[in-house]
Amino acid sequence: MKFLIDVCAGQTIGDWLSQQGHDVLFVRVRNPRMADEDILAWAFSEKRIVVTIDKDFGKLIFVLGKQHSGMIRLASVPRKARLKLVQQIVAMHAKDLENGAIVTGSLSKIRVRRN
Repeated sequence: MKFLIDVCAGQTIGDWLSQQGHDVLFVRVRNPRMADEDILAWAFSEKRIVVTIDKDFGKLIFVLGKQHSGMIRLASVPRKARLKLVQQIVAMHAKDLENGAIVTGSLSKIRVRRN
């Protein structure tokens, strides 16, 4: 899979995904202050799944109807728990992510919104 790691998601998640053989790019390398709308457009243009903590992407997708290629959103997850949750999400929902789903993970549940 191809991923785009938002600045707020951190390096560790991207490094792990890369070690698993995924194609990973980091927003911080291109522009650490990139607007969410630009991140979403970049990810869509390259068919990348955005990994983020930021809830503003929901407004862009569900309210403004912006196109996307899938997303992992970690909702109120402490930094120490993020990698384990991403590992779970990728293991359990790889097909959903490949098909453009938005997977929101928290400490208590994982929600999948399929296209």
